Amino acid sequence: MAEKNKFIWCLLCIVMFLPTGAFAQSQAASAHTAIDNPDFKKVVDRALSFDVDTISVPVLKNLTSDYIIFDARELSEYNTSHIKGAKFLGYNNFDKNSVKNIVLDTPIIVYCSIGYRSEKIGKKLKKMGFTNVKNLYGSIFEWANQGNDLYNQNELLTTQIHGYNKRWSRCIDNKELDIIY
Repeated sequence: MAEKNKFIWCLLCIVMFLPTGAFAQSQAASAHTAIDNPDFKKVVDRALSFDVDTISVPVLKNLTSDYIIFDARELSEYNTSHIKGAKFLGYNNFDKNSVKNIVLDTPIIVYCSIGYRSEKIGKKLKKMGFTNVKNLYGSIFEWANQGNDLYNQNELLTTQIHGYNKRWSRCIDNKELDIIY
């Protein structure tokens, strides 16, 4: 009888805490460990305020549900290379009208170079009422560092990546890529 009571108690705890966000918190925590390069991880962690939930590169790669992915870099960066299927959203000239026809609970993933600009755009989207916004942890630099495909403005595979500037481009450690500015 005591074993049955322990089982019921454990089950009750799981039911009580899982709906309150424990699962979401564990996903967010795992995103923060998904960067192998400790120096790059420090850069990302210092740059972000974590006001927008994050999603890791491996989780994004394995998503099977529908979502919209937005690139929050500038057009020259996007044209150089972006994640397949990403839509250009921009940062400096972010236009709220570009998302006006999207249903507010649509899953949205935003990225930039390391996650700083995309987090700012993610906060704007949340303020506009979007309820399912995630920032790609480590953004396109981590996507590229993990050897994932990049596409140019013609939607062709490319080995080029826009490094933003010389300082930030040091975060790109994939030696197979050509870094441009």
